[in-house]
Amino acid sequence: PRHMAVGPNGGVVFVGTRKADVWAVTDRAKARVADEVKRFAPSIDFKVPNGPCFSKDGFLYIAEHNRVLVFPAAEFFYESPDVAVGVVADKLIPQEEESFNHGARVCRIGPDNKLYITLGQPYNVPAPEKLKLYSEVGIGGSVRMDREGKNREVYARGIRNSVGLDFNPANGELWFTDNQVDGMGDDIPPGEINRQTEAGQNFGHPWYGGGSIRTTEYEGQEVPVEVVMPAVEMEAHAADLGMTFYTGNMFPARYKNAIFSAQHGSWNRTTPIGARVMVTFIDEEGKATSEVFAEGWIDENGEYLGRPVDVAQLRDGSLLVSDDLAGALYRISYEGN
Repeated sequence: PRHMAVGPNGGVVFVGTRKADVWAVTDRAKARVADEVKRFAPSIDFKVPNGPCFSKDGFLYIAEHNRVLVFPAAEFFYESPDVAVGVVADKLIPQEEESFNHGARVCRIGPDNKLYITLGQPYNVPAPEKLKLYSEVGIGGSVRMDREGKNREVYARGIRNSVGLDFNPANGELWFTDNQVDGMGDDIPPGEINRQTEAGQNFGHPWYGGGSIRTTEYEGQEVPVEVVMPAVEMEAHAADLGMTFYTGNMFPARYKNAIFSAQHGSWNRTTPIGARVMVTFIDEEGKATSEVFAEGWIDENGEYLGRPVDVAQLRDGSLLVSDDLAGALYRISYEGN
């Protein structure tokens, strides 16, 4: 299980994967425990359907590696093997740039009712000859388009591999996570949560490896663009992935409009780090601070018991956390004054 989309009516949670399946998870008994997990739209040949997202009017979008599909009534007809489907975009990136590395896409419908999709670039640090093409098509950034797929534009650049984004319900600004450069050591560069305030901003990759740390490959070069530095620097290699703004009423008031984000955990750090859920609080000036919200997915021997990928909110205000190592969804709830 990777990224999740909760149906607007609360009946079904759609769960993407990096394989060829999308799962429909239901709680028919309303016991806050899933009692059915089944494959969604089994007649469709999905290709890395990592990123599902819903519009407010109930259209389910699934961002695959190089295609976006839409299901107009998925929440009501999810049990049918031949649910209605349309193609929004059939070539997110040029075919010659396809790579499984950093190929997991995520999507969101913005306050402007447009579709936003992140496009991670396939290298640790891309070569200079790639930069012009990537800037033109949005690889290493994000794109937005009409929900029908028209009027595509590059919305953000200078992003290495974002696998989580959401809009601040307080002001509509886009925030997103970004995974930073490997091979620079255990403790640099930092991971990022970024704040985007207008279209076309650049967030520094490949000139910066994360935060203000310059990449070895571009260290001696003058940075040719104006760079927006991260709103939050996370611990190096914790691998910040899915995120969501909390709009529920179950948790204490301090969590309202905070960001919950999943750290997948490091894959090559000497001592593993991450594998937890973080919470980021944003003050009235837009300044953000983060702290650990949930942990315990790394044991005392440094072995992973699970690897969180995404965080989603149920209608009752509880949280779901997906875990692609244990193959599980967890529900976090709160009872108190």
